[in-house]
Amino acid sequence: MSQTRRLAAILAADMAGYSRLMGADEEGTLERLKSLRRELVDPKIAEHKGRIVKTTGDGLLVEFPSVVDAVRCAVEVQQAMPERNTGIGADNRIELRIGINLGDVIVEGDDLYGDGVNIAARIEALADPGGVFVSNTVHDHVRDRLPFVFEDLGERQVKNITRPVRVYRVRDADATAKNPSVSSSPALPLPDKPSVAVLPFTNMSPEPEQEFFADGIAEDVITALSRYPSLFVIARNSSFTYKARAVDVKQVGRELGVRYVLEGSLRKSSNRIRVTAQLVEAETGKHVWAERYDRDLADIFALQDEITEAVTIAIAPAIADAEQRRALRKPPGSLDAWAAYQRGLWHLSKFTSDDTALGEKFFQDAIDLDPNFSAAYVGLAIAQDHAAEFRGRGLLDHLTSMEALARRAVALDGADAEARSLLGHVLWRRGDHEGALAEAERALATTPNLAFGHHVRGTALIFSGHPKEGVAALERSIRLDPRDPRSALRLSRMALGLYFSAEYEPSVEVAKRAIRSYPGFPNPYRWLAAALGQLGRIEEAKEALEQAIAIRPTAFERVVRGRLRWMRPEDHAHMVEGLRKAGWRET
Repeated sequence: MSQTRRLAAILAADMAGYSRLMGADEEGTLERLKSLRRELVDPKIAEHKGRIVKTTGDGLLVEFPSVVDAVRCAVEVQQAMPERNTGIGADNRIELRIGINLGDVIVEGDDLYGDGVNIAARIEALADPGGVFVSNTVHDHVRDRLPFVFEDLGERQVKNITRPVRVYRVRDADATAKNPSVSSSPALPLPDKPSVAVLPFTNMSPEPEQEFFADGIAEDVITALSRYPSLFVIARNSSFTYKARAVDVKQVGRELGVRYVLEGSLRKSSNRIRVTAQLVEAETGKHVWAERYDRDLADIFALQDEITEAVTIAIAPAIADAEQRRALRKPPGSLDAWAAYQRGLWHLSKFTSDDTALGEKFFQDAIDLDPNFSAAYVGLAIAQDHAAEFRGRGLLDHLTSMEALARRAVALDGADAEARSLLGHVLWRRGDHEGALAEAERALATTPNLAFGHHVRGTALIFSGHPKEGVAALERSIRLDPRDPRSALRLSRMALGLYFSAEYEPSVEVAKRAIRSYPGFPNPYRWLAAALGQLGRIEEAKEALEQAIAIRPTAFERVVRGRLRWMRPEDHAHMVEGLRKAGWRET
């Protein structure tokens, strides 16, 4: 199909709060949206000679031959919306966001592509519910030709567009004269780490007592997230000012200076309760994470704790994933310390030797850019530890560097639970199990849902003669963050904890899980071989033993022939017994 180019006025529109309204009443929302299109939007587009290019569920893209017609159409649609919402509660109103751009587009059949279209869509994503936002190009063409007020919102960096776009809010001149307060306050600057506001959860049940339950969940989530040193969390007093108000997350993001907004709702039916929660990137309105929890309403307080924990556990990794994606979009030459740190985490999550080396580089870059950034020291130390596991680099040789990094991180921020956990990990490597447990407990006292803290605690317990408790702590660690790159280590150590408990069948299953996830990691093969040897499954045991030796022969010899300082003599003898049964010979 041939392509041509032309200049076009592009209008992009979508419905604010579409997911929330669909969750509350799917059929009713769809019917109201069809009615809105049929009775108002489509006739206005036709009146102003527009052409609907495409629709996307709750949105549409329209081309106009005249940019003046595009702006007139948008303003007239928005002027008619309040009357359509008369008598409808604030939480159930349909409100539109509209963005308009004038630019070059690529024409292919009936469809349009290119930056002219993309910028219109990005501007629409910035718009307030009920608002019309336009680009600088549109403003320059229509400002003296239409009786509207254009409020300069400054330059905005928008996704996939290299240069910032200057954006204007279009206001009806008469409405602005009657209500000057409609002009919004400037957006607060974003903090230097991921920021989140937890809005009051909406009670959609008729019983007013459920209001306290909904508020309790939001308050507890705020408290739990506040324990994460990697997050900037808005206090309850500020986020609860939005209670019982129909708000747009983009507006919340601007007013509170946050990148992410968590919103949710509660609905009770008989003895069941449904809680929904969704995490939204404020600037774009994009959903980062969403979940629904259906539970029996038995013990209201236990239920509140359960849902709070589930939401909190899900949010921190979701934000971490979103932050890494943001960092990956930046050119390497323009990275700041935070973005370099996120790049390091992304490579570390791949759990390969090459990616671990790249992770080390980015963590060092972060330290060079900001020597007071404690998390970067933690990341670099963990990368060094992974490198030792992968490459057979002396497991003890790197401890001096790791300990220096850990103590530097703690000195920079003694409340950083990740730094405390790292120090505990180093102490375990030194053979100081008591010290390791003490640091893990200090970390978990302030951040009880920290996966790394449970990892360190579980490891120290396993190697100090409490394997069953240690396995439980590692299971908790994996549950808290199943995609953490350290899950390979956690599974491997769970396998050895089960082995030390003489639970050989479960040890085999967990070791196989680790191998399926990370086939290039040698440690689980060793525990698989030993457990299979104890079970008398000699052929399988020999195969696993061969793999354990082949992947990293020097390290295998050092671990098996010698005894590493963190392993008790009786545990080392137990391991060697299983490997001998698998076919290993000392000669």
